[in-house]
Amino acid sequence: MRDNGAMTAFSPLSIGPHTVRPPVVLAPMAGITNAPFRTLCREFSGGKGLFVSEMITTRALVERNEKTMQLIRFDASETPRSIQLYGVDPVTVGKAVRMIVDEDLADHVDLNFGCPVPKVTRKGGGSALPYKRPLLRAILHEAVANAGDLPVTMKMRKGIDDDHITYLDAGRIAVEEGVTAIALHGRTAAQHYGGTADWDAIARLKEHVPEIPVLGNGDIWSADDAARMMRETGCDGVVVGRGCLGRPWLFADLVAGLEGTGGYRTPGLREVADVMVRHATLLGEWLGDERRGVVDFRKHVAWYLKGFSVGSEMRKRLAVTSSLEALRAQLSELDLDQPWPEGADGPRGRTSGNNRVVLPDGWLKDPYDCAGVSEDAELDTSGG
Repeated sequence: MRDNGAMTAFSPLSIGPHTVRPPVVLAPMAGITNAPFRTLCREFSGGKGLFVSEMITTRALVERNEKTMQLIRFDASETPRSIQLYGVDPVTVGKAVRMIVDEDLADHVDLNFGCPVPKVTRKGGGSALPYKRPLLRAILHEAVANAGDLPVTMKMRKGIDDDHITYLDAGRIAVEEGVTAIALHGRTAAQHYGGTADWDAIARLKEHVPEIPVLGNGDIWSADDAARMMRETGCDGVVVGRGCLGRPWLFADLVAGLEGTGGYRTPGLREVADVMVRHATLLGEWLGDERRGVVDFRKHVAWYLKGFSVGSEMRKRLAVTSSLEALRAQLSELDLDQPWPEGADGPRGRTSGNNRVVLPDGWLKDPYDCAGVSEDAELDTSGG
């Protein structure tokens, strides 16, 4: 058990009719925040917090793409049910939100304007889209108009790059169009996940749009980081992404830290191994096939084992495991009495930065010219 001293209990977060206590949100991550991973994180949090689905493409939802329909399946214990949508066509976004309302598919809709990956930005979506102010406004307008009583929130970045910063304009447009809350990742699209997140930008956004809650995202690896971000920026809550990769128990720490109990624990390798098996088991149950579940779990192995003494040969074996029996057997060969390693709480996942942002031709010529952006730019598959 580690104790970080006396901490202040932070106020809960209000997102429409939903109270999020403590004010912590699981960030949507493609291929990661599916129902099994959300279940794990929610178990560690004691059911507290808000856990958002993988990114769902509005076109794929409206067309009832088979993969997409599986991605929006929520466990019966998930409440509120939160879906993140990606879209570039206002009409299609509006249809998707109306479908969610009419078919009772979720209790909260979040809109993605933060994704920096080329297959999204080259279509004018994700973190590229807020540069086109009228298009952003039209999408937000259609989403809110079709949402009925469901709250609509949005997640965005600072801008495309340091020469094309958009978050303050986007925040004001969001308020004017009735968005309930905004999450800001303190990086530009060009930074991807490199460098250090700009928490000062989160503070500036909070000052700029005091009418609605602002959530901060970027470089939260521990409960201490979350509390420090909220104190330093004045933000109303935190969004945690890469910090929980291979660390679903981070949500137990976040609950302890943000509710003011001030203490949290770190698991030894034996407990980590048990969580790994449970994660793989849940994936198999969700996919309806044990082998598919274990294969899908492979991407998580290195994150779970970061910092522990595990030989390269064993890591290779774990990376090709295809059954729960083999996974258990291989993990049992490790020195499971290892305590939590010092320095294992740092960055995980993608860390590259200073990337060229792939954009549609002529995208940066005029922030108010939205010609050429149509429903053809919609991705037809979900998951990021």
